[in-house]
Amino acid sequence: MERRSKRPRRRGRKLWFLAALAVLAGLFVYWDNTALQAASFSPALPDLPQGFDGCRVVVLGDLHSTYFGEDNEKLLEAVGAQEPEYIFLVGDLLDAFRDVPEGYAKETAAGLTAIAPTYYVTGNHEWALGDVRSLKKTLEAQGVTVLSNEFVTLERNGDAVVLAGIDDPNGYADQKSPETVAAEVRAAWGDPFWMLLAHRNDHFPEQYSLLGADLVISGHGHGGVIRLPFTDGLVSTDRTFFPSYTAGLYEKNGSTLFVTRGLGNTGPSFRLFNRPEVAVLTLRRG
Repeated sequence: MERRSKRPRRRGRKLWFLAALAVLAGLFVYWDNTALQAASFSPALPDLPQGFDGCRVVVLGDLHSTYFGEDNEKLLEAVGAQEPEYIFLVGDLLDAFRDVPEGYAKETAAGLTAIAPTYYVTGNHEWALGDVRSLKKTLEAQGVTVLSNEFVTLERNGDAVVLAGIDDPNGYADQKSPETVAAEVRAAWGDPFWMLLAHRNDHFPEQYSLLGADLVISGHGHGGVIRLPFTDGLVSTDRTFFPSYTAGLYEKNGSTLFVTRGLGNTGPSFRLFNRPEVAVLTLRRG
């Protein structure tokens, strides 16, 4: 009597194992791109006025028209749970390579301003989409302070700091340069403690760190998209390998940079070991 070969049975088990592995990998990638993560940071800032010691700020970047829950309910809950005193939106609220849901900017802005005063600067995707003036008006109508190459003052416990914001370099050709905005801050306030909202993380080392801002807050880097141990991300948004200044705190030229890993993806890209981040900055007088 001939023995039946065990090879087909073994091959079938391998196929089932590979199929189960593929399903688990797919579920992990889905979770890794949709499960919000609150991450806390406490930059030590020597010149921070005493009145702002302990101030909590939520930084959101690179939403790219993404929803977290119906009408961004999960995102708003996550932000509210951090009890921020301010919310900073650092660009790429919308995405140039995906359909923007009708009313997305209005709904998101209304939800955020109901939690805390919200400040916004443009990213490169808003300019790629076009009609930035209309977007700014929509945000302002919901109570967002749009900083277009200008600055305002924030007050807390009897002290004041300056908050400046610049449009993305993809903006109008004749817009104010970051250097001009920095000069206007100095002309108005002398040598204040000031923060700068600027979308592009990769402009920090050679340009933004030289402006004199005590703290620069950016996005754009997406955390290096894929994060591996002992790296600052695998690939930049410009498709270069092993970028720096993609997530967390950095220092150069006497200026501190904070970069949020952001929340969404652009086009067909996805995150790996890099969950969507609701970043919480607790400012400390160091």
